[in-house]
Amino acid sequence: MAKKDFKLEESFEELNHIIGELEKSDVSLDDSFRLYQEGMKLLKTCNESIDKVEKELVILSENGEENAI
Repeated sequence: MAKKDFKLEESFEELNHIIGELEKSDVSLDDSFRLYQEGMKLLKTCNESIDKVEKELVILSENGEENAI
């Protein structure tokens, strides 16, 4: 997934899909590891996106806006 095309909602859906795949009893160890790595990368991207929004809210709040957090 390219960063410019990143959509948080779609990422959450993909994370839910990965979790569902990991919960299956017939998933192989190799597939589990691959899914885990994909999920962790996606989670990191989501966290970075959320952190960016939180920083923007803090900046807005420091510029005289009401506290949004």
